[in-house]
Parts: sequence; C-alpha cells; structure tokens
Amino acid sequence: MLSRVALALGATAMLAACTTTDPMTGEVVRDNRATGAILGALAGAGLGYATNTNKSEEGRTNAVIGAGIGALGGAAVGHYMDRQQAQLREQLRGSGVDVTRQGDNIVLDMPGDITFAYDRADIRPEMRTPLDGISRTLQEYPSTLIDVVGHADSTGSDAYNQGLSERRANAVATYLMDRGVQRERMFVAGRGETQPKASNDTDAGRAENRRVEIILRPLRG
Repeated sequence: MLSRVALALGATAMLAACTTTDPMTGEVVRDNRATGAILGALAGAGLGYATNTNKSEEGRTNAVIGAGIGALGGAAVGHYMDRQQAQLREQLRGSGVDVTRQGDNIVLDMPGDITFAYDRADIRPEMRTPLDGISRTLQEYPSTLIDVVGHADSTGSDAYNQGLSERRANAVATYLMDRGVQRERMFVAGRGETQPKASNDTDAGRAENRRVEIILRPLRG
C-alpha cells in the first residue's frame, strides 16, 4: 500500500507554450517550459511515496541511491533527459499521450478519455501498450525520479474528484511497478479538480482536465 505524507506544494509558474526543435530528432515540437519544476517544491497536498520507508523527497532520493541507482551531475543531466525524451516521443507517437519538456523535466500527459472510461479507474486495454513502452524506457533510464499525478474536472463534489484522481494515479503507478519500474523511484499524488489546464465550462475543457501526468525528473548528485 502507498504510504501517505503531508507536504506543501507551491504554485508552479508556467510560461506560454511555444515551439522548439527536439535536440535528438530535429522534429519541431511544442515546448512548455516552467519557471521551476512541477513538483520540485513539495508542500501542502498529500503525496503517497511508493515505499514504506520514504517519508520525504530526501528519503526517496536516499532510497534510490541505496538501491544502487547512480545520480547525475553537470552537463550529463540535460543530455540524459534529451535522449529519454526522444525515445519516449518516438514510442508514444500516435498514442494520444503528450510528451513535453519543462526545463530538465519531462511531462507525459495522458488524457483521461484515452486512459480510463468515464468515472472509472481501471486502465483501458488500448492504453497498456503505451504504458508498456513507458515502463521499458523508465527501466532503461534508471536515474530518473517518477511522479504520477492524477487530475479531475469539476463535475461532482470536491471529495469525490479528489478520490477519483488518486485512484487513477495509483492505477498508473501500480501498472508501471508491476512491469518492473523500481518502487523506490516513485510517488503518487491526486490533485482532484484543483489544477485545471483549461476551463471547466466546456466539454472540451473538462476533457483536458481529466488526466494523469507522469513527471520525470533527473536524479541529481
């Protein structure tokens, strides 16, 4: 079972979306860069670490290093994440999963309509192949910390949406761990309806807000 801890999450400043050239493929892609990491400043929401011993970000880092996974330093960080991003972009082409870059972090945005049926938290069969590809890449790039974050639209009560977002994030995290991704590297968060990407006043906006994000961050030395 995922342990729970109370942490604070500061607001994340996002810059406007723009295009950039993927350094590995030469492909022109959307680039969402943030003024700070999505989950770098941990504070205020409950986060579930995927081991019984990790009660903090430092604890997770220590557990990962203790498991024999090496940390990255200096210029190696950017190159490591560039290669990982290029591989994920190729694997997930046409899957509906959006691969974006925020500084040294990689964000995999999985819309709820391709990942889960309405009001369900069991992963759709057609989403297993993309998740299998993600799990293989994560095993190939072990010096990456993995944050799995669920989101919901504003339909229904706050409490229900919070629970649904947690169940969906847990389902994705469990799927990855079942396929060999080290549990020491992961934590899981449900954000409910608190962090919408778009307006909840339209069907299209609500569809964007129902999502699970996998945030990949380099393990720094």
